[in-house]
Amino acid sequence: MSGRVVSVFLLTLCLTVTSVESQGSPPDTFIIQYLERRLAQVEERLNHCEQNTVSVTQKTYDLSSEMRGYLSTISVLRSEVKSQVDSVSVRVERVERELEYLENKIPSQSDIEIEEALLEQQIKAAELDHLKKKAKIKVDNDCSTSLSQIKSLKIVKKTGDNYGSWFKDPSEGSAKVYLLSGIRNNTLLEYVSLQSFTERTATPPPKVTQLPFPWQGTGHVVYNGFLYYHKADTPNQILKVDMLNGTVVDSTLLPGAGRLPVYSLNPNTYLDLAVDELGLWVIHADPEYGGNLVITKLDKGTLAVEYNWDTQCKSRDAEGAFLICGTLYVVYNTHYGGRSTIQCLYDIHDTIHSEESPVMFFPKRYTSHSSIHYHPQDKQLYAWDDGYQTIYKVETTKSLLNDDI
Repeated sequence: MSGRVVSVFLLTLCLTVTSVESQGSPPDTFIIQYLERRLAQVEERLNHCEQNTVSVTQKTYDLSSEMRGYLSTISVLRSEVKSQVDSVSVRVERVERELEYLENKIPSQSDIEIEEALLEQQIKAAELDHLKKKAKIKVDNDCSTSLSQIKSLKIVKKTGDNYGSWFKDPSEGSAKVYLLSGIRNNTLLEYVSLQSFTERTATPPPKVTQLPFPWQGTGHVVYNGFLYYHKADTPNQILKVDMLNGTVVDSTLLPGAGRLPVYSLNPNTYLDLAVDELGLWVIHADPEYGGNLVITKLDKGTLAVEYNWDTQCKSRDAEGAFLICGTLYVVYNTHYGGRSTIQCLYDIHDTIHSEESPVMFFPKRYTSHSSIHYHPQDKQLYAWDDGYQTIYKVETTKSLLNDDI
């Protein structure tokens, strides 16, 4: 209605202007110009008003579309919530039925007392089984040898990397020498004898075995014709490899091991395997035990854990360790290399105590060992000293075993 009035007003105004122009007097010309300016302003305002009207209309349409989208989303969410509420309702009903079932199945007080007594009996049986295993190690092996001193040093050869491991198979009648150079590799050299190993050109040449998986660190051993080593890229997996054909015949994961280097001065070795008169062992450091060393007795056939001992010997400033008749001897040094010393020991028989034993020194020479292996038949230590393959002659004495188990 307002638009029609404006149109009539403009038409009347135009007719008036036309009439005035036809009369042609000067005052009338001024009035005409004034009216034309006012007419132009009115037209401009009308155009602006029309543009605003179009903009508001578009915004109203957009808002309406957006609201329709929100309403659609709310409808979907409402359906999902309803579905979830129905699901929860079904679960609550199921829980109520299960609670009712359990209430009917709750044992009487006498049954609980019987179960507690049975559990206590099982715990005592497990503890007794551990004691029997520990006693079996003592009784089945008449081993009463303890280390008294490290007598002499012999540098056999210099070959390979600065870090490595070499040793003989401690099995009775075996003379073979094995060399594993580096902290990560899969190439093993096997020599027929120590004499062959010392020759500049070994005769016969060493047998080269490519292991199926690389090793980690320097804590390997060969025992009864089988190589035991820490598999690289695993925290605590031990492989058992048949040296006749180089195939893996067994493996195991050592619980709790591999989270900390065994010795702080050899940061690449996480599991250190060892052999003594009692059999196969693994040495590792336990961060939950203050970084102290833990020794584990393994079954050489199945790799099953027979027993664990937590020791008071620290891994800090240690460079290696070995066992003699179930006694752990830990070798310490400095970061810069010095005279190695045995400052801590742990006897599983509890007949030798570290605080009662004097510090034992290696022969006077500044060294830095990356591996130390004891040979129970030769009574010698096979050590790797900055690329030098070294033998230490040790002196042992008989110690009295405790009658108490």
